[in-house]
Amino acid sequence: MRQLSQVHPWLQHPPHLSIWKSASLSLLLLTLTGCGWLPRQQADAQPRPPQGGAAQGPPAVEVAIARSESLRPPLEYTGTTEPVGRVSVRSQTEGQLLNLNVDIGDQVTRGDLLAQIDSTLSTSEVSQAEAELAARSLEVAQAQTQVSEVRSRLEQARLELQQAQNDAERQQQLFASGAVSQQQAEVARTEARTRQQVVRSLEEQVRTQQQAVSVAQERVAAQRAIVNQAQERQNFAQLTSPLSGAVLERILEPGNLVRPGDEILRLGDFSQIKVAVQISELELSNIRTGQSVEVRLDAFPDNTFNGVVSRISPQADPVGRLVPVEVTIPNENNRLGSGLLARVRFIADDRDTLVVPQSALSKGENGGQSRGRDSSPSFTPGEQATVFILESTGEAQTVSARTVTLGQQIDDRIEIRSGLQPGERFVRRSSRPLEDGEAVRLSILSET
Repeated sequence: MRQLSQVHPWLQHPPHLSIWKSASLSLLLLTLTGCGWLPRQQADAQPRPPQGGAAQGPPAVEVAIARSESLRPPLEYTGTTEPVGRVSVRSQTEGQLLNLNVDIGDQVTRGDLLAQIDSTLSTSEVSQAEAELAARSLEVAQAQTQVSEVRSRLEQARLELQQAQNDAERQQQLFASGAVSQQQAEVARTEARTRQQVVRSLEEQVRTQQQAVSVAQERVAAQRAIVNQAQERQNFAQLTSPLSGAVLERILEPGNLVRPGDEILRLGDFSQIKVAVQISELELSNIRTGQSVEVRLDAFPDNTFNGVVSRISPQADPVGRLVPVEVTIPNENNRLGSGLLARVRFIADDRDTLVVPQSALSKGENGGQSRGRDSSPSFTPGEQATVFILESTGEAQTVSARTVTLGQQIDDRIEIRSGLQPGERFVRRSSRPLEDGEAVRLSILSET
């Protein structure tokens, strides 16, 4: 017992036990207070959050600058850039691809030599066709010679016929006068008739030979067409660029055997860039050919490109009810390429007017019912409403209520016909209802 009485006080009352006792007592008091078991006086004595607008400080407002713009918000769609024209360079003859003079990305001009195909086979075809043409031409010359010979014989026969007819007529006169016998007169007439038959036969030969010349000439013309085709096929061995642009893709490499119709290169015309976007059928009435558009590319975030609507498809997608619309923009110095993400904004054709969001308006003349963030009063054209204008006096910021006359409304955008001027700063939203002349503080979303 003596030894226990001499134990150090720290051992008799350890500090950690006191801490646990204090914590347990505090937890018990909180539980009793939450359950309503503390006396009313002690509960009322607990601190409460401040109430009232004065204790909260000036309301926060989001300020915007009044601007004249289209009441209808611009439509914006995304698409992908493409060259205004694409061409596949294909072989029109058969042979081995000897070489390609261009590669992907190379700039080409219309008429430039792109590739060379082996022309040995086409060259032999040209030689054979030209030899056949020479033979056909010789046939024509021979037929024309025969026609000339027959015509010469015909002229001689006609002279002999004339002489025989004169002799027959003279013999007939002598027979009538009794100078010659009847037999001599008959012989003269028979000779004239014989000469006439010879003339008719030669005339028929002339017509036949002329027909032979015509047939030979037709054969020459047909063979000449064959020669031209062979020469054209020979020219097909050299592939030239059909447009000015850039090489998009190399399909085949030198050494491959190509046949007519095989694709070798793909070219693109980058003098202009087109963007195809899918427009909702509900917005089709606001789009027209020739309408101005603004195009922004993620690859060039600091630039805005102006273009026009070049084509509107007459057929919509029957499932998504989307209409393909094509937009073209100029491409100076071939700066823009293919496959870039494009954001197309269609500029409305209606006139610019002063427009404010619906959240900036409130009903009432003094602004006592200024719109907060959740209220949404409805307005009609010609109605008057209140907008709060930011007033700055040194570092102090206050708002003043102003009555404005409203116009048309589209979605949450309302036209201001009078009462507000472009460039004035108005309250777009506020943290609570405002009063005329009340001090405010600007939010970080305010325009400056």
